[in-house]
Amino acid sequence: AVSISKAINTQEAPVKEKHARRIILGTHHEKGAFTFWSYAIGLPLPSSSILSWKFCHVLHKVLRDGHPNVLQDCQRYRSNIREVGDLWGHLHDRYGQLVSIYTRLLLTKISFHAKHPEFPAGLEVSDEVLEKTAGTDVNNIFQLTVELFDYLDCELKLSESVFRQLNTSMAVSQMSAVQCRLAPLIQVIQDCSHLYHYAVKLMFKLHSCLPADTLQGHRDRFHEQFRSLKNFFKKASDMLYFKRLIQIPRLPESPPNFLRASALAEHVKPVVVIPEEAPEDEEPENLIEISTSTTEPQVTSDIFEQTFGPPNGIRDDRDAQIESLKREVDTLRAEMEKIKLEAQRYITQLKAQVNSLEGEVEEQRKQKQKALVDNEQLRDELERLQRAKQDSDRSLRLCAEAEKKANATEIRYTKLKEKHSELINTHAELLRKNADTAKQLTVTQQSQEEVARVKEQLAFQVEQVKREAELKLEDQSVQMEQLRRELEARRDELDQAQRSLSHAKQAGTELSTQVETLQAEKEQLRRSVSEKECELLSARSLVQEKELQLSQEADRATREICELQGRLLEKSNQEQSLQQKLLDEQFSILQETVREAEGILRDAVAKLDDPLHVRCTSSPDYLLSRAEAALESTDALESGHAQYVASMADAAALVGALALFAHLTADTIVNGSATSHLAPTDHADRLMETCRDCGQRSLDYLGELKDKETLGRAELGDVRRALRGVLGLAQELRPKSLDIKQEELGDVVEKEMASTSAAIEDAVRRIEEMMSRARNESSGIKLEVNERILNSCTDLMKAIRLLVLTSTNLQKEIVESGRGAATTQEFYAKNSRWTEGLISASKAVGWGATQLVESADKVVLQTGKYEELIVCSHEIAASTAQLVAASKVKAEKSSRNLGKLQECSRNVNEMAANVVASTRSGQEQIEEKDTMDFSGMSLIKLKK
Repeated sequence: AVSISKAINTQEAPVKEKHARRIILGTHHEKGAFTFWSYAIGLPLPSSSILSWKFCHVLHKVLRDGHPNVLQDCQRYRSNIREVGDLWGHLHDRYGQLVSIYTRLLLTKISFHAKHPEFPAGLEVSDEVLEKTAGTDVNNIFQLTVELFDYLDCELKLSESVFRQLNTSMAVSQMSAVQCRLAPLIQVIQDCSHLYHYAVKLMFKLHSCLPADTLQGHRDRFHEQFRSLKNFFKKASDMLYFKRLIQIPRLPESPPNFLRASALAEHVKPVVVIPEEAPEDEEPENLIEISTSTTEPQVTSDIFEQTFGPPNGIRDDRDAQIESLKREVDTLRAEMEKIKLEAQRYITQLKAQVNSLEGEVEEQRKQKQKALVDNEQLRDELERLQRAKQDSDRSLRLCAEAEKKANATEIRYTKLKEKHSELINTHAELLRKNADTAKQLTVTQQSQEEVARVKEQLAFQVEQVKREAELKLEDQSVQMEQLRRELEARRDELDQAQRSLSHAKQAGTELSTQVETLQAEKEQLRRSVSEKECELLSARSLVQEKELQLSQEADRATREICELQGRLLEKSNQEQSLQQKLLDEQFSILQETVREAEGILRDAVAKLDDPLHVRCTSSPDYLLSRAEAALESTDALESGHAQYVASMADAAALVGALALFAHLTADTIVNGSATSHLAPTDHADRLMETCRDCGQRSLDYLGELKDKETLGRAELGDVRRALRGVLGLAQELRPKSLDIKQEELGDVVEKEMASTSAAIEDAVRRIEEMMSRARNESSGIKLEVNERILNSCTDLMKAIRLLVLTSTNLQKEIVESGRGAATTQEFYAKNSRWTEGLISASKAVGWGATQLVESADKVVLQTGKYEELIVCSHEIAASTAQLVAASKVKAEKSSRNLGKLQECSRNVNEMAANVVASTRSGQEQIEEKDTMDFSGMSLIKLKK
């Protein structure tokens, strides 16, 4: 309990090893962590982040080195650990963020070892236990690999967070505050070395069971963890704090190549060595204290003896005791040094033996892996040779079958030849039998005469044998039938023999040709067999050459792949550095823009209290337009902010929107201050306060943009509300348009504009009357010309009428925006020359419309000239240009009515040009008709 209270405290210093060792020994003594948790629950962890950090460190050490039952006890307090991590994760405290990450690591560790009890909390298992735990099921291996990756991610995240805080504070590893953060990383290094080794083993096992494409995600995740772990080990090995406490292993320059099975033999297990510390004994200190305490009385006694002389018989005994004690201390000290040196020598010898044994084990493992790879290669070579042997056996069998077929063909030929000779012999015998039959027939004819002579003799004999014949008649009839059938059979056999003889002759010729073809085929087969044997030999040589080339290409490909992977790693590192540089540059550009915007807004807010700005005035309408523009710019600023939060590599939209927002908001604040100088006191105070609040809200928003943590949460709601307040006050200060009813200069302008509009309306009406009269009084080309001229004049009048209306609206806008708090009459009186220009321009437009109508009437009645109509159209175009110029003098460049007026002016010019064009074309048509009309002309006039 005392060790727990000393180890877990609020001092920013690392946990002492002797306290942690006593806590661990306590867990082994009581075979669990009941006492530890009974004291840990009572600790005020939510009150101090350093206390929580040291609690997590001690719990990590207890889990790793304590009794195995500690894991079960910690399983019951998972909710307490999670609550501590969640509490400090929501608070902005440097140790608090580390505590949140550390608790997640501890929960992951407890869950992993509870799920896989084969792995002790210290993570030290043999390769056989790892193989047994993974099993042969691919799904189990896959899941175990993912869990190991998650475990390693939690460890690496804690180390990265610690080093990130140290980098920001530029800490030195010998400071106690820095050592407080670095102390838990010793356990992290121990865990990471084992997790890395197990992950490599399982990845090689997965690649032996599954295709490479399926494990692409696993390889990418392992490569990322390898880079992070290598960076972690490198940073830790460079720190002086770790050099005396732990020996950190070195990882290879590149991650293992899982696509090559023989790469497993090249893998070396990273071994973490923790030097044994000297026991913390207090006896040497006590001895030193005794010796020092005895020297002080000795000094005092020497002074006493020099002054008063030695005491009676005491000095000699005390000196002897002191000398003997000094000698004992020296001998004990020498023996202790000797024991320490021997122990250190034994330790170094044992470490050297352990390292040599581990090297031998790794060498044997490499040889075993190499033997397995060689065995696989020999098995592949044997299978390839067996396939080649099977192919050669197949070709030999084909050759033997071909030879058998040739032999069978030769035997069949000899048999057919013998059959042919037999048929020839039978044919000769049959011919001889036929000759014998013919001879017998002649002999039979000669014997007929003898028969006749003997007939009589036989008659008697016939009668004698008649009885015998009757008995034998049936037998003879049967025999006759048999003989007849045999004769017919013989005849059939003779016919068949003759047919078979002819067939045999044909078959003999066919067989002779077949034998010749078979002999040719046999020769061809022999030649093909010899060629196949040559091809087989050449193919074997080619296969050997190809195998040699393939092995060389495979080696070259592996070297190229290694080089390309190295280049790819360099490119990825360069790309990451460039990406980070781009993000930093974009953020710096944004910060410069924010500072510039803050300067603009602060300058505008300072104008509110500037005494020199009191003489500046502005109108509510102009303030209204500025406030609306500033309010619209917030939408672009909000979209640019959302775009930058989504992708911090592009701050162009946010920078542009921020500059526009700053200028428009500052303009709104300055014009609000200028408008308040002409407003009533109540409205002026409210307007000043609203402008000041708008500036402050805008500066608060810009302040949130300067910090990366609050940048994503920055909102424009308060700025919009302030701008809407300025907008509402500007609406209230706008002057009403109900006081323009005095018979002054402003009324004269309006009367002139109204009279101009009336004149244009009257001109349109008169043109319509002229159109109807021309349709009734003229026809043919003349009617067509008059209609075209009058239509163009009508279009011109409509364009002028639209221009006058737009000019009237623009004048009202100019008056409303320029008069401020004054009346319309005062504005016209103040700008009298401009007002007189408007009056003269409107009079000129009305007079031009009247003259155009009169000229068109004369042209239609054929009492005027076409040139007068053209001049009038030019004159009215000039008058409208004068009206546009007079209206444009006081108008804002961004005014919508000004744009409409300019568009109407261009339309009037186009219509005037149409009038001129239609007039000239009509004049040409009328003149051509007059010159070609010869009716009613005399010969002299015709010649003239």
